[in-house]
Amino acid sequence: MTLLTIKGMRVEFPSRRGHVTAVQDLTLDVAPGEILGVVGESGAGKSTIGNAIIGLLEPPGEMTAGEITLQGDRIDTLDEVKMRAVRGARIGMIFQDPLTSLDPLQTVETQLIDTIRENLGVSEREGNERAVALLDAVGIPDPAIRIKQYPHQFSGGMRQRVVIALALCGEPDLIIADEPTTALDVSVQAQILDLMKGLCRDRNVGMILITHDMGVIAETADRVAVMYRGRVVETGTTEQIINHPTHEYTQSLISAVPPPGRRLARFPLVTYIEDAQERPEGLNLETHWLGQSRDYGAASDILLEIENLHMRFVTRGSIFPSKRLFLDAVKDVSLSIKSGEVFGLVGESGSGKSTIARMITGIYKPTSGSIRFAGQEITGLTRKDAAPLRRQMQMIFQDPFSSLNSRMRVKDIIAEPIHFHGLASSNAEAQKIVNDLLDVVGLGAQAAVKFPHEFSGGQRQRISIARALATRPRFLVCDEPTSALDVSIQAQVLNLLKDLQSELDLTMMFISHDLPVIRQMCDRVGVMRHGQLLEVSETESLFTNPQHEYTKHLLDLMPKFTGFGAQAAE
Repeated sequence: MTLLTIKGMRVEFPSRRGHVTAVQDLTLDVAPGEILGVVGESGAGKSTIGNAIIGLLEPPGEMTAGEITLQGDRIDTLDEVKMRAVRGARIGMIFQDPLTSLDPLQTVETQLIDTIRENLGVSEREGNERAVALLDAVGIPDPAIRIKQYPHQFSGGMRQRVVIALALCGEPDLIIADEPTTALDVSVQAQILDLMKGLCRDRNVGMILITHDMGVIAETADRVAVMYRGRVVETGTTEQIINHPTHEYTQSLISAVPPPGRRLARFPLVTYIEDAQERPEGLNLETHWLGQSRDYGAASDILLEIENLHMRFVTRGSIFPSKRLFLDAVKDVSLSIKSGEVFGLVGESGSGKSTIARMITGIYKPTSGSIRFAGQEITGLTRKDAAPLRRQMQMIFQDPFSSLNSRMRVKDIIAEPIHFHGLASSNAEAQKIVNDLLDVVGLGAQAAVKFPHEFSGGQRQRISIARALATRPRFLVCDEPTSALDVSIQAQVLNLLKDLQSELDLTMMFISHDLPVIRQMCDRVGVMRHGQLLEVSETESLFTNPQHEYTKHLLDLMPKFTGFGAQAAE
């Protein structure tokens, strides 16, 4: 018996320049208890399929051909009222961006209980019990306490777990999971994937798993459909697609996955396409703007030093001190980063990695402890006194779309730090610098007049890198800079960061939950858990001979992708 059947789907988006076909001639089916993986690069049409099934295509997009049936009932022709009865109760959806799919004005408790009661018709008490149990099932600690908090009080990975719990509230027959593990570290990812596989096995739930992570596909999916520019180019069992792909694009895509077992000089690229962005081969720092005014004084072996750093957040306020609740996000962390090295920071979601990055860059003020940059204490400096040092450190955020002002053109976004720090004598000079920086990151000067929404995720991340370089920094903090990017765009962005780090002699802190990426990028790695730094080691030593039991646990959970791509890379 087939749970879901799609025949001849075509999705178009009308525009002034004509119709854009996002999906064409698509035919797929999902059986009860089966996990169908859908893979492909950004823009291939993967998410469009999920949105079309559940009737949430963004206007003016429309399904212009084909049909969708769920357990024999055609659903693509249902009106909005009837479709609401399908969403949640029969089809659950896990969206890619947990922050925008949760109501920021409602507690997690309200959102979960309302959804459970709407779909299952239970009492408020039973709804509360089910909601707490779901949070516990998806791996959120202290669920009875955390359920009363708002989405912004959760880390990105924890918000994703809440979204997964929300999709399970109605006990649906089919779950559409759109990049469900994008923001999750390996340990939580393993929990979520085990949960999903258990649901399909125990409850006979069918699932469409949309992802760019081939390791997730290899460990989770029963069958795989490979998409390229709106079409399915190859389908088959997971073993067949991973180990014996027949289409040239599938072979190229799998070959581009970085091998977890060894370090490469550069990330492999998808070679099937010809439109990857190029940048100058190298920079002559003697004549290039980025090489000017880089005399930061006497060089030192240690650029950044953190000592006994502590960060405490108030989770429940009260006029009575005894009734206040606190969260110690970072607990007495001490580490140092050498000039010119790439220092990696790994750990579970909520372990304190991003909190440390925000304290270093001045976004958060530490509760206690010391931060020294280039030998100077910066924790107690006024904003004015700290400005010259802050110019030397910049941050590349996880989500390039939300970190870029959507109402500003790219030229103004990149020029803003140049004007703020007085690095250009005129607007014309600033514009010349902006165009030059866009060339450096491989976008070209023509990108300057566009807005962020006109770019893909990988291109937006390149804009973020250009903005970070605009102050001529010596220290870059990269907070999950490629977690939402597909494998080919990830390779382009990481190769770009590697080139810039080498050419500009940058020092970097690289935060990621992707252990194969950490292995390729970093010289040393620190492992964090529950706000504490457990181990610091040379990268290869950490991966081949970990000392702490938790580090061993993380490495054991790392997806062992040994298919066609890994074989080809050997």
